[in-house]
Amino acid sequence: MFFCLGNICRSPLAEGLFKHEVARRGLDEDFHIESSGTSSYHVGELPDPGSREVAKRRGGIDISDQRSQQLTATHLESFDYLVAMSHSNIANAQRLRGADKIDFLLLRDFEPDATHHGEDVPDPWGHGRSAFDEVYDIVERSCANLLDHILEQEGRA
Repeated sequence: MFFCLGNICRSPLAEGLFKHEVARRGLDEDFHIESSGTSSYHVGELPDPGSREVAKRRGGIDISDQRSQQLTATHLESFDYLVAMSHSNIANAQRLRGADKIDFLLLRDFEPDATHHGEDVPDPWGHGRSAFDEVYDIVERSCANLLDHILEQEGRA
């Protein structure tokens, strides 16, 4: 489960790029991948047009089938890996029932360049096309390493 604040920009893009990486490696039958937001601001909405456009333009990935949903305590119980886009997303998620038992992951901790570990994926909302391109680059770089980490954790590396 990838999550951000509203589930319209960063986390839908992460969901789409991670699904793409999983499929590229022939592992799509082994994963259930979703995204959500810690707020209910956009529940039921499509991903932001900027996220849809950059996914299609840069990766040939169509994320228009996604709809925003709010992260819930049930998600904490049902997903093995919960991946936040920012520290504030983790702080918001920690308020959910059962969150005290969860080791949340921060997506940028999987950047190839360790100098970016511990940093947030910036929110591109309202910042134009270049901001969505920046987020795409960050998420794409991080997803391959995240998948490697998960496979290692599951004894499949």
